[in-house]
Amino acid sequence: MDTWVRRRLVRRRCRVTSAPGTVRARKAGSGARELPPAKGVERVNFCRYRLPGDRRRRTVAGMRPRSVIDYALARRATLGDLFAGRVSSADVCDAHPYLVRAARYHGEPTKKRCPVCRGADPLINVTYTYGDELGPSSGRVRATKELPGLATRYSELNVYVVEVCPPCGWNHLITSYVIGTGEPPARKQSRRRAADT
Repeated sequence: MDTWVRRRLVRRRCRVTSAPGTVRARKAGSGARELPPAKGVERVNFCRYRLPGDRRRRTVAGMRPRSVIDYALARRATLGDLFAGRVSSADVCDAHPYLVRAARYHGEPTKKRCPVCRGADPLINVTYTYGDELGPSSGRVRATKELPGLATRYSELNVYVVEVCPPCGWNHLITSYVIGTGEPPARKQSRRRAADT
């Protein structure tokens, strides 16, 4: 096994059992035997790891969000400024009417309450997707259950999740991440070439 592959597996704290010849060693005449795990390596059932030159299509379970940014600290700072009196509630409860409408009709309710008005209505998460491959539908509100299907069809999509309180107008970006296959997008044939053939 290459040393860089072993280092990579140790860094990821898992071992590959599905790819032949990576963690299992072949001993002459005795079949396959497992190598003892390196120090600090946990045993797991499987690990989604693609070896160089492995051109198999990724599965939905193997495509995890990349470039994840959590905005919890910025949210906490905004609420701290509000409760300390440095900003007014009109400054932080300024949801655009389109965002409030998207939250009412396309959002997904959560179990959290609004930190500003503390009303009975739960906060609503609105998920937006952006990407060059989406074309005119870039910037649409999507349900969370649609994201795995989009991740298998497109190479790179940016996803933004915003929490909204429709009664008072509180809104804040919760998280953003990138989904997709990670492979370069397939180039479409130009119309001129298609017309010539």
